[in-house]
Amino acid sequence: MSQENFIPLHKICELYKVEMSFFNSLSEIGLIKIITIEKSNYIHQDKITDIEKMIRMHLDLDINIEGIDIAFNLLQKIGELENELNTVKNRLRIYEN
Repeated sequence: MSQENFIPLHKICELYKVEMSFFNSLSEIGLIKIITIEKSNYIHQDKITDIEKMIRMHLDLDINIEGIDIAFNLLQKIGELENELNTVKNRLRIYEN
């Protein structure tokens, strides 16, 4: 597997000053997927925005892992509902014209 789209987890730990156990806990509850390539752990670069949000919740707001899980599930549900609302609005516009 190519490493070009992945960020080494130990670099993220150093950059954000977060313990590896934080990421292991996030992985255990299914919020992130840790990829092991050649005995090193990586995170896909597309997930870095979510990881930054989780780190801010944990460090700045002092939210535990379970709270982060709840918050991300709620944010995901809100996003789904917003998409559904936009779809319904677009369908209504068809009938209004």
